Amino acid sequence: MSSWGEAIKISIFGESHGKAIGVVIDGLPAGERLDIEQIYLQMSRRAPGRDKAATPRLEKDVPEILSGILNDTTTGAPLCAMIRNTNTRSQDYGNLLTKPRPAHADFTGYIRYHGCNDIRGGGHFSGRLTAPLVFAGAVCRQLLARRGIKIAAHIASVGPICDSRFDPVSIPAALMDRLSTAVFGLIDESREAPMRELIEQCRMEQDSIGGTVECAVTGMPAGAGSPMFGGIENVLSSILFGVPAVKGVEFGSGFEGSLLRGSENNDEFYYDGDTVRTRTNRHGGILGGISSGMPIVFRTAMKPTPSISRQQRTVDLSEKSDSVIEITGRHDPCIVVRAVPVIEAAAAIAMVNILAEVHQL
Repeated sequence: MSSWGEAIKISIFGESHGKAIGVVIDGLPAGERLDIEQIYLQMSRRAPGRDKAATPRLEKDVPEILSGILNDTTTGAPLCAMIRNTNTRSQDYGNLLTKPRPAHADFTGYIRYHGCNDIRGGGHFSGRLTAPLVFAGAVCRQLLARRGIKIAAHIASVGPICDSRFDPVSIPAALMDRLSTAVFGLIDESREAPMRELIEQCRMEQDSIGGTVECAVTGMPAGAGSPMFGGIENVLSSILFGVPAVKGVEFGSGFEGSLLRGSENNDEFYYDGDTVRTRTNRHGGILGGISSGMPIVFRTAMKPTPSISRQQRTVDLSEKSDSVIEITGRHDPCIVVRAVPVIEAAAAIAMVNILAEVHQL
């Protein structure tokens, strides 16, 4: 349920208001030197309490590495990292066991686990569990970088306000580097002010707003991935849908491509020296589940944060009657901003598994 991967497997543990959360990464090759400061950088991009667009819950999110690394180098043993929860307010969630929050997993978790699930802060369903996912991704992206593979994402939209999209044919390395370290990652940085204004408006109205994240992977060699159920789209989708709030994933031209004719959507091949490339990249770098050598480009749709402060209608499971609920606690008015490094991390973990399958890791 909370484990993912084949060649390199991750297992995530903990709850939002438990003592700690963490991850075990199994299958990492030995001898990979890790830049711990770069791992901290990725953790800080996702960490709460550092930006007005995020929840005010302040957590340092400094991972304690318990095993698998010696002298900053992987040993080949399972790598275990733990992140302590230090700023919890569990009393804010006392009424949720019998009054489930709309659009949250309180009700389904109550049914699935017979009322034994930890509802404090969302428990194991919480977006808090993306912190160990980012740690695992920060490790994996360093393995990829040594093999010439870069991963970066940006806020493609907040509500109706959109950023520019990646040029799917040629994405500059400098842009990938800038976005992969940004806190409010945008291609067109002039879009930050209107996006922040909308997020703040929703916060003041005790509401939230959704959006999309666009992610790119460059440097992926052609020929990685497998048909039919082991394709890159399959592998990526399966881990991306493990990220709370993700409700849709599209690759390349995605749903827009369904409006086109084949003559409009097809990407024609040509030789660039000895390398086969395509003149356009509506296929998003993936054909038949296998990488074409072009940039892999995909987008994820993120729903609005379900925990909002407005009074909402719900049910009282103990009384078996309709009821109302007012949610307290600290929540993101827009989850999209902090989701960007999470999507990058998920992509990194997926890519190392895909490369390992074709013995290129």
